Amino acid sequence: MLTNYGYCDGSGNYFITIDTDKCNACGACVEACPGKIFKVVDEDPNDPMNEDPTAIVVHEKKNKLNYECGPCKPSGDNPPTPPCVVACKKGAMSHSW
Repeated sequence: MLTNYGYCDGSGNYFITIDTDKCNACGACVEACPGKIFKVVDEDPNDPMNEDPTAIVVHEKKNKLNYECGPCKPSGDNPPTPPCVVACKKGAMSHSW
């Protein structure tokens, strides 16, 4: 299941997507994120049919992603890939920007 967390600001709509079918709950995104917006949980709260551990966006930060993700939001013609996406070896993490 694709779980989207996002926000919109004056420059557009931005989403973090976690593919919970691919996520193996390794915690690499938790360690890589400078904003500490991720955590690993024992079962997916967004998918009652999935009882496997997965990464999620911390509840307290869901409404603050525009601030928390700001430092990693790419700019320019050749933006770098966000650290959480680079850290995810299973390819379960993606961003819309």
